[in-house]
Amino acid sequence: MLTRNQKHELVKELTEKIKAAKSVVFVDFKGLKVKDATILKRSLRAAGVEYVVVRKTLIDIALKNAGIEGANIAKVEGQVALSLSNLDEVAAAKIIDTFAKTNENVKMLGGVLGTQLMNADEVKALAKVPSKEQLLGQLVGTLNAPISGFVNVLAGNLRGLVQVLNAISEVK
Repeated sequence: MLTRNQKHELVKELTEKIKAAKSVVFVDFKGLKVKDATILKRSLRAAGVEYVVVRKTLIDIALKNAGIEGANIAKVEGQVALSLSNLDEVAAAKIIDTFAKTNENVKMLGGVLGTQLMNADEVKALAKVPSKEQLLGQLVGTLNAPISGFVNVLAGNLRGLVQVLNAISEVK
């Protein structure tokens, strides 16, 4: 059992982690086997996501201290963990959504993006968004497409001119 001072320090630390995180996903892991929990934690850690299990009332206090109003985790059934992502906004949601497809004991309950509270459906929609690197790649491809098309048009005109000149030289 934690003392009052230990709980206060835990809430203070959790509040700082929530403020620093780009996104937070609330996960119900009731009934999850230790082996499966270890696999989930490893995949989250590999993506730079921190997985924290804390009492629900302490999570509510930390969220309130972080300036996120309206969360009521204490009334949620089951056991709740937090996945805090400091690097990528969608990493935690993607990994948990993928893991939940193969393991029915893991359920996304909601989350926080920046300071905005999200429900489970919004977190699942966030999981479908491409990662930052994929979006940047798509942007580069989109910006490069008109230039590539222009180069192909110019090359096509030159290619046509060369073919006409070649045909004329063959005739003579």
